[in-house]
This record gives sequence, structure tokens and C-alpha cells, in this order.
Amino acid sequence: SMIKVGVSGYGVIGQRLADGVALQKDMELVGVADVAPTLAVRALKEKGMPYALYLAINDNLPEFERLGIPVSGTLEDLVQKCDIILDATSAGVGAKNKELYEKYNKKAIFQGGEKNSVADVFFHGYANYEKGIGKQFLKLTSCNTTGLIRAVDCLDKAYGLEKVAITIIRRVADPGDYHRGLTNALQMEKAPSHQAVDLMTIMPHIDATGILVHTPVTHGHIITVLATGKKKISKEMALNSFLKHDRIRVVSIKDGFLGNASFFRYARDLGNPRGDMYEIGLWEDSIVESGNDVMFAINIPQESVTIPESIDGIRAACEMQKDPAEGVHKTNEYLGIGKWK
Repeated sequence: SMIKVGVSGYGVIGQRLADGVALQKDMELVGVADVAPTLAVRALKEKGMPYALYLAINDNLPEFERLGIPVSGTLEDLVQKCDIILDATSAGVGAKNKELYEKYNKKAIFQGGEKNSVADVFFHGYANYEKGIGKQFLKLTSCNTTGLIRAVDCLDKAYGLEKVAITIIRRVADPGDYHRGLTNALQMEKAPSHQAVDLMTIMPHIDATGILVHTPVTHGHIITVLATGKKKISKEMALNSFLKHDRIRVVSIKDGFLGNASFFRYARDLGNPRGDMYEIGLWEDSIVESGNDVMFAINIPQESVTIPESIDGIRAACEMQKDPAEGVHKTNEYLGIGKWK
């Protein structure tokens, strides 16, 4: 029988989770929940309510009625109808919602912004799928960490890695966000970056460290990775393994991929909803050897990159596929990832 899924929080990530689950032929999206008639909720109404909407805060019902936005019930109603909830609420809210999921003994997957303690397992579809099998609560890695682990795990599975050192050039806010202000400055963060620490939590056999710089842009992060293999990894070896990975899109500058904005533009040219891309981009012409180390650069489409791993999480937690390769393959198939290769 179909696994029934609900999405709590219909914001940047929640909208994309709903769309991603709706594409899975072995899952049913029961509905989405939010607190207020945000632009995303207004757009949902204007699109003809493709998803049933539930209210997280019932006090706001009159406002929804005034706008003619149909409401199917409360968040509590939604939770009761689902096998698993994808919690895409603001950081901290998920931990409060967890009490509701526990009350009805439901499974839930939290986004990267929550504290690790909220979940049984800090989860990544490729790197530790088996740890999530049958668990009640999973937490995803952040967008940067998710994409970073894809690339690092790819090399590690192929050749074995000892350590990585990363630099993250981090977009400061999502498109449409105003709360970070209007800036013309780069900002340093204290090292090591949480993404390197998080990578070690999931891949404890790799020594990782890194530096992060905030940049006043909105379309994508860029991460450079310096990787040390157990034996020397050549440029050809690295490229070979990246080309085989469904969630990595290998590109080159000469083809027009000049930077982060090129990926966003290409996703729009493809007609992808919201200009989304599920894959990380990896510049073939960024792969260089440095002694026995190999270095490369990746692009992280921050709004959509965690969607495939979230769906992997449903498959693991609900024991839909116990074999990691089979689980991620199903997710990729239904999301159409890798079909362009």
C-alpha cells in the first residue's frame, strides 16, 4: 500500500518537498500545512489547490476564509492521516512539532536547521541510508552539507578518502528574502565550518575541516574541495567517478557554465519548476591535482538540493526499500534525475 506523506511548513523547502513527493509513484501526498496565507499559500490557491491545505494555527482560520483559501483541517488532523511527516518549518518549530508526531506515534523527517538531538539519525541517502532504516525520526543535512557529502561519498566509495578541506562561498539569502538586508560585503565565519563537522558526523572515517565566506548573492553556493585519497586520485579517476553519479551534473566553463547563475538560468531554460535543479553541478575544468590530492568545485542549488535525500529518508524510515542503492534509484527515477545523461 502507498506510504502516506504530509508536509508541515509550505515555504521554500516545503513547496519543493510537496512537489517531489507528488512525483513518487509509490507515495501519496496527503496534504501540506502552514500557519498563515503567505505568498506560497496564495500561489497554491491561484494554481487551483493541487494539494490539500491544513492549518498549523487555527486562530488564523478567519484570514484564510476571508481570502477564500480552502482549508482541509488542522495540522493535528494531517498528522493523524499520514505515515510520515516531512517537517519543513522554521528552525526550532520542528522540535515543538515533534511532540505532536510522538503523540500519534508517527515518523518524521526534519530539515537541516533543527538541532541533531531532534532525531534518531542524522541522515544522507547516499552516505548512510542503512542507518535510517525503520527509524522514527531522521534529520537531513543542510543544503551545503548534502551536496558536499554527495561528491565526497562518490570519491570515497570509488577510491577511499582520508581527509577533505573545503571552502564554502555561501549565498547569503534565498531569492525573495529581505531579512538579511541589502549588502555589498563578504563576511567571514569562524572556522571550522559546520558543514565539515557535519560531514564527519555522517562519515566519521574522514577527517574534514573548512572555511565559510558569506557572499551577497542568492543563486547557489559554490564549494571547493581538496580531497586526500588513501592512494593518489588522479583527475581522470575523479572525473570518472563523478560522471557515474546520478545526482552530480558534470559541466564545463567552455559550454557556458560560468558560475552559480548559469545553473539557475539553465534550470529555467529546461523549464524546471521554480528554476530548480536536484543535482549539484561539478565543473570538469575545476578538477586539478595537487601532489597526491585532488581539488574540484561544486555548485549547490540550495532551494532544491535536499529534496532527493528527503525522499530517500521516507524510503529508509518507512522501510520501502532496505537496499540503499535500490532506495536512491527509486527516488532518482521518479524525480527524473540522471535521465539527461
